[in-house]
Amino acid sequence: MKYIHVFHLILIAGLLVGLETGAATEPLSSPTGYGAGPILPEPQHSLIPTVKIAPAVGWKNGATPLAATGLKVNALAVGLDHPRWLYVLPNGDVLVAETNAPPKPDDGKGIRGWIMKKMMSRAGAGTPSANRITLLRDTNGDGVAETRTVFLSGLNSPFGMALIGHELYVANSDAIVRFPYQGGETEITASATKVVDLPAGPINHHWTKNIIAIRDGSLLYATVGSNSNVGENGLDKEVGRAAILEINPATGSSRVFASGLRNPVGLGWQPQSDALWTVVNERDELGNNLVPDYLTSVKDGAFYGWPFCYYGQHVDDRVKEKHPELVAKAIAPDYALGNHTAPLGLAFYEGNLLPAHYAGGAFVGQHGSWNRKPPAGYKVIFVPFAAGRPTGTPEDVLTGFLDADGNAQGRPVGVAIDRAGALLIADDVGNTVWRVTPTPATDGRN
Repeated sequence: MKYIHVFHLILIAGLLVGLETGAATEPLSSPTGYGAGPILPEPQHSLIPTVKIAPAVGWKNGATPLAATGLKVNALAVGLDHPRWLYVLPNGDVLVAETNAPPKPDDGKGIRGWIMKKMMSRAGAGTPSANRITLLRDTNGDGVAETRTVFLSGLNSPFGMALIGHELYVANSDAIVRFPYQGGETEITASATKVVDLPAGPINHHWTKNIIAIRDGSLLYATVGSNSNVGENGLDKEVGRAAILEINPATGSSRVFASGLRNPVGLGWQPQSDALWTVVNERDELGNNLVPDYLTSVKDGAFYGWPFCYYGQHVDDRVKEKHPELVAKAIAPDYALGNHTAPLGLAFYEGNLLPAHYAGGAFVGQHGSWNRKPPAGYKVIFVPFAAGRPTGTPEDVLTGFLDADGNAQGRPVGVAIDRAGALLIADDVGNTVWRVTPTPATDGRN
């Protein structure tokens, strides 16, 4: 027991004076944790896990992220309240979910829970949720939103959005609801109609719920993250979680489409194969270089391992309940995105504005690590695709979210493609929606 108290005291001291715990091991330039065949080192178990918080400071004096060669970036909108997710309507209006975690009274009780809350607050995730969706409209096509209105308010930690016909579906932290929508309107005042409840409750550890509609609008797919790191709250608390659900919006019926996904968030239809893909945040506290977060196609009925094993059939011996039959059926994801990079946003490119190199590939918003030295993520990357499959190594698209002192000027979350074909990024620490376009020399499909 005294060792547990020592652990808590060390972490508390580190938080209060801004120190870090843990030591750097594998550099980010190594092949560990990236690509179709990532290197997986042996797990590391330690009394004191690595903790390295990038304090949230925001953008100062007109600073912006750094775009890759051939691209430029500007702010579509600034001064938002923790913008996390984006959705582009057919008329070009951009919806922004200004949101944060709902009350979670049973998530991480005790000293450890207090420590986690302090860490998240230091990282910029401690503010109350605005619980609204804001509409941005660029009326003159200059890449800056001249119109900003409160589109929907009084929501419950909203996140994913999907338009089917004249109905807008919103994924709150505890349910999917829908509203009537007519093209061009800048505010919805109608009451919500509940479609289906989503796993929530007093723990609701991974609270973000994303949704995407199938091409014909007959089905929705919803992401639901786990209620723990590796099932430590009990597997009875994980029913319907760590999964992607398939939902019939007409009837509200649902089923588990794929499971064993610790925290899936971004969803997208790969344009060459029309397959559903997702990005997933994997488990913590197995060392700097385990377990890789990943991008994967989502197969009906597939089990991806959590919590019993990772990246195929690598058993996690921390899980008390053993299910060898599930380990035996676990499949490996398609493409590793680095260790603890926290990929959240996912958007496949089908536009005609950015250079042709990006066609069919995936943009991924990596929110960034809180438990790795050196830090990982804190950027937007691009994963090339060929014949419907990821190929090669990830490419940096937008960087500079960490300043020279390791502070977080911003943290990318949701990504989307606007009607003109530009890349949009929701930055929840910088309170900005960024817009990436080609430089004049690369404008168009060159």
